[in-house]
Amino acid sequence: MYEYIKGQLAELTPTYAVVEAAGLGYMVNISLQTYSQLSENQIVTLFLHQQIREDAHVLYGFFDKNERELFRLLISVSGVGAATARIMLSSLRSNELTTAIATGDVAVLKSIKGIGLKTAERIVVDLKGKALKAAGSEENVAVSTFGSASNEAIAALLALGFPKANTEKAVEAAYKQNNQQSVEELIRSALQRL
Repeated sequence: MYEYIKGQLAELTPTYAVVEAAGLGYMVNISLQTYSQLSENQIVTLFLHQQIREDAHVLYGFFDKNERELFRLLISVSGVGAATARIMLSSLRSNELTTAIATGDVAVLKSIKGIGLKTAERIVVDLKGKALKAAGSEENVAVSTFGSASNEAIAALLALGFPKANTEKAVEAAYKQNNQQSVEELIRSALQRL
């Protein structure tokens, strides 16, 4: 089993990255969450999950260990395969997904493409306690929970052309400072941080 790969990022797409290490190019499937944290031609370290099937050996790469741990938890649920877990991690950030599971928010899970009511309920039942451990602590989950005002602020800043990773960090910092702000106040606070 491979733990991680470190090398030059030779190619980057929203669904996979090619990492050149020791003269070999490794195709690694990634989520949008990982994609947003990478840029081409840089030295990267991706934490790996290897899936061995009859017809292929497939690598999944993650920017951090927490995302990989969440991926592994998701694929442990009956009816959730690697492709579905990757879609889930691409649809929601790790902390949002962990919060939805820990709080039993089936509606958020159902909003993800390919996740029905029964699968969402199974994920909550199977992973509720494990999701908090994967996140590090209950406190991390509570801090990272956004309200609809935060989501609207992020959407507005993305529409203005700001990079996704920086925008999310700025809005999260503004939200942590005062979680009672309106959308407009959150946007103003985030703009000061960008």
